[in-house]
Amino acid sequence: MLGPSSQSVEPSYAALLRVPGFGRVVLGTLLARLGGQMLEIALVLFVLQRYQSPSLAGLTVLLSIVPGLALSPVAGALLDRQGRVRLMILDYAVTAGLMAAIVTLSLGHRLPPPLLLTMVTVLGISNILSITGARSLFPLMVPRTLWDRANGLDTSLYSLTAVIGPATAGVVVARFGPEAALLVTASVAAIAAVSLVGVHEPIARTDPGGSLIGDSWAALRYVVRHPTLRGLAIALFLCNLGFGVIPVGIPVLVLRQLHGSAATVGQIFAVVGLAGLVAGLLIGRVSTEGRERLLIAGCIAIQVPTLALLAFTNSLPMVFAIAVIAGAAGSVINVGIFALRQRRTDPAWFGRAFAVSMSLNFAGAPIGSALSGPLLEHSIAVPLLLGAAINVVAVVAALVLIPARPPAEAP
Repeated sequence: MLGPSSQSVEPSYAALLRVPGFGRVVLGTLLARLGGQMLEIALVLFVLQRYQSPSLAGLTVLLSIVPGLALSPVAGALLDRQGRVRLMILDYAVTAGLMAAIVTLSLGHRLPPPLLLTMVTVLGISNILSITGARSLFPLMVPRTLWDRANGLDTSLYSLTAVIGPATAGVVVARFGPEAALLVTASVAAIAAVSLVGVHEPIARTDPGGSLIGDSWAALRYVVRHPTLRGLAIALFLCNLGFGVIPVGIPVLVLRQLHGSAATVGQIFAVVGLAGLVAGLLIGRVSTEGRERLLIAGCIAIQVPTLALLAFTNSLPMVFAIAVIAGAAGSVINVGIFALRQRRTDPAWFGRAFAVSMSLNFAGAPIGSALSGPLLEHSIAVPLLLGAAINVVAVVAALVLIPARPPAEAP
């Protein structure tokens, strides 16, 4: 059963927040995403300042994400078997502990790159539980008539944390050092864990019909055989592969070429989040049903000139202007993805299918960051232009591979 009955529920944000338990989940998710946004910037600045290596920064981004993506089928099966809320709490607690450990080792000058990368890898494996758990929890808690509102709120919350998180991380790093920013991230994750204690699952856990590995393999097959989820995976993998240059490319551009500070880097990413916040709330008020595919393809196309312009910019105001466009377009893409995935996936597969689908969609981003790191050592323009070219291919893939209408989806 998908949340309460949709009978006589007026589609509004007020009605959404009246759904029992939804407010607590929103609060916990908001706090966790705030910490995640801070961590994304703080880790890159930490590596750039302590190890002076864009290549290591790119590898750090890769390992903070890819291990979790690789194990996403297992994570999805665990979410359906063990319950989403308890595993989200576990992840938040692990994140807090790992960040505190990194700070302690760094201050004691006992954090060589291999140890840092190992700890970041564990973090990446843990994080997939809460990322997928929150996104699959929302449509299970609310009526179907509120899904568009929930998707708009979900995207806007992510964008809100993208405003506050990077700006806060940049200021803290600039004034107190990167270790202080990582410690703040640990504190936010710990509070997020506490905020979810006592929240009840909206549906009963799945009765395991086989082994964990068997369920994981079944989830992977479900997504690969599903025309819509397969098309989303290919198109969004390419899109994120091209856009993966941004997490490392903007800090390098600002710090090395435009002579900005860590605070400036945080402000730029905050502008991305602010634009996404506004766009998410606006698009959430509109029914996206039947138009998701065109929204996704159109906004990926908008990302192409933003990357090309960024390759040749020589002023901070231009970077901020590009950030506005990229943030708004990215937010609309996310709403389109969420809506399409929810409407065309069997609810019984939400945990497993969402985990695999989200991971395949996003897998291009850390790979793009890792590949762009060595290129950024020599040139800022080349990896950005390559990213723009890859996004052109992503537009074509979205239009060709994502079915315009719901086909007879694979069981």
